[in-house]
Amino acid sequence: MSNSAVVESVALALYQAETTVQAIAPIRLELGGENADVDIAYAVQDVNTERALVQGRRLVGRKIGLTSKVVQAQLGVDQPDFGMLFADMAYGDAELIPAGKLIQPKVEAEIALVIKEDLTKEKHTYADIISATDYALPAIEVVDSRIENWKISLIDTVADNASSAAFVLGSQPVKLENLDLVNCKMVMTRAEEVVSQGIGKACLANPLNAAVWLADEMVRRGRPLLKGDIILTGALGPMVVAHPGDEFKVEIEGFGSVTAAFAAE
Repeated sequence: MSNSAVVESVALALYQAETTVQAIAPIRLELGGENADVDIAYAVQDVNTERALVQGRRLVGRKIGLTSKVVQAQLGVDQPDFGMLFADMAYGDAELIPAGKLIQPKVEAEIALVIKEDLTKEKHTYADIISATDYALPAIEVVDSRIENWKISLIDTVADNASSAAFVLGSQPVKLENLDLVNCKMVMTRAEEVVSQGIGKACLANPLNAAVWLADEMVRRGRPLLKGDIILTGALGPMVVAHPGDEFKVEIEGFGSVTAAFAAE
């Protein structure tokens, strides 16, 4: 098969895995194995992004993944990755996430930025991101791999929309000038038990580093961030497996709290 045919075939397999809620075997070998160029994985992601847009789904932002230097080292990469966020992936604070919708979900605590200006420069600065940010929110990203047992490489996760599935935003917006993005502490609990802890600088030393990278990357790839878009800047602590009936509360210093609730089976 030609490269374009392979990309279309892998994209369809991932789409069907998501819609049928049935995981598939890793797809990296079909895309060239561990030495494959990440651009072919993004080509797969883009096919499914276009599929979603044609179906009428509304693109509302991006998620940034691989913002931990430890995780980057494990996957042998030196930069983050990104995935698309659609409106039908969004859940309100403590709104039940339906059972049977996800395959093998995990949760992670993040800082979300909501922007009020288009970010279209070739090279962005902290000042660009700060001035373009309307407000920040505490967030929980629900990640879910369409690859069996989370046996993923960089190629697998990028092709699979950076393993993105859903997200929950807090409801009390905070201006950046009132926040310490580097030193803010995060605690995630499940039924009063602390299951994850972290700090702002766990996300590429400062979540703004992740946002700058994303803004530049989206311009380079022809899909720039636009007014109103949401940026999930990356995990502040370890991700945690989510089971039916679980409820996770995340508190981030200066941001308040947000809760992700999973319906029982």
